[in-house]
Amino acid sequence: MSTSILTKREREVFSLLVRNKTTKEIANELNISEKTVRNHISNVIQKLGVTGRAGAVVELLKLNELSL
Repeated sequence: MSTSILTKREREVFSLLVRNKTTKEIANELNISEKTVRNHISNVIQKLGVTGRAGAVVELLKLNELSL
């Protein structure tokens, strides 16, 4: 079994992000603050060494960490 590079919460955030949800909508849906959502996104961007949310999404799709 391969281990994911994403935490459960990061996966939840990005699966909503690819459904075109805003930071605010993601925060509301997951019952966390907008700052926490942004932190999760930043952490993933850093882990992947990419620039921006779009880059992170593309990389996660390539790695089969995320599906559309």
